[in-house]
Amino acid sequence: MARPGPWGELEVHTVYLAAPDSLLAAVAKPNSVTRWTFEQTTEQSVRALLARIGVQAEIVTRLFSSGRSQANGNTVVLHPEVEDLKSLSPEVRSALYTELAKSAANEYQRDPVYILGGHIDEWLMDAELNEEQRTLFRQLVWRRGDAIVFSDIAALLTLAKNSDEVLNIFRTVTRVRSLIVELKLPLKTDRKQFLEYWTAGQVDAPRLTFINAITSRRAPQTVDITHFLPSLMRQRAYTFPEMELGLKGRFPDCHWTSLNFFNITPKDYFLDTRLAAAHLLENYTAMEAPYHFGDVLCFIDNGEGLHTCVYIADDIVLTKNGDSILAPWALMTIADVQSIYRRTSSTRIQGYRLKR
Repeated sequence: MARPGPWGELEVHTVYLAAPDSLLAAVAKPNSVTRWTFEQTTEQSVRALLARIGVQAEIVTRLFSSGRSQANGNTVVLHPEVEDLKSLSPEVRSALYTELAKSAANEYQRDPVYILGGHIDEWLMDAELNEEQRTLFRQLVWRRGDAIVFSDIAALLTLAKNSDEVLNIFRTVTRVRSLIVELKLPLKTDRKQFLEYWTAGQVDAPRLTFINAITSRRAPQTVDITHFLPSLMRQRAYTFPEMELGLKGRFPDCHWTSLNFFNITPKDYFLDTRLAAAHLLENYTAMEAPYHFGDVLCFIDNGEGLHTCVYIADDIVLTKNGDSILAPWALMTIADVQSIYRRTSSTRIQGYRLKR
């Protein structure tokens, strides 16, 4: 249950969004061979790094045995086996994978599966994994800051017996947790405050007809708040991008989403990060909390913008985490978004409100 406010009294549940098979078929999937790639280094330096992190000496010896290591120029690649992965303590795995995440070559350490809220049991509840796969998943999770994450998709794939199980594993690990948020009726909030909040100054907003109508309801019921979103984002909420949206050269990302929030027709030049930043600074006013419906929240670390999302109500935002075709438009808590984008203790949120 969210805190009541000018947005009304909200009821919150969770759902896991899974990409349709048509999208999964178009995405390259990892194979079952685990790779750790170390760039701009030497074999001696990698050995020293592994020892410093706390990887057991016998594992290091096996990793550099014939056939399990490759050195090409200043790049060293290691191929650990599943038993090696299971032998790492959670602390060592976290330290090692944090190091691996510095390189884009280690895709799933850099962009892991997030167990939002830290609820592993909830994440596994509807997962299309058998018991052996679930056990391995639990053994290989690690901590990235405050978040519980998982990176060893290749290890899970070693337990797949056929192509259907490969698809099930990939579908499961690419799910994204979203919130389902419903307004409880009859309305207990002041009607004028409620209307001002959800219209955000758009007195001619097409959705105003529906918002006005539900304020008159007296029968107990709930209404999904996606009905209160502007039309473009109402269509996008809980969906994955269609393939056609990538024809512009990249798929919509967080900035495209945040800056098009109130637009009827999307402006695709927001796909250019430089133009998006210029538009934000010119057309929005910097704001501190408490935020209002439609405010853009920018996650900043040492002057660098990491992510933007749109404030909806209480601690709930609309977000698209990255420009991947496997990143849906979802409702999340601010805390969950922070767990994904917090880079250091200096990471902060700056709010921006559209000038009217």
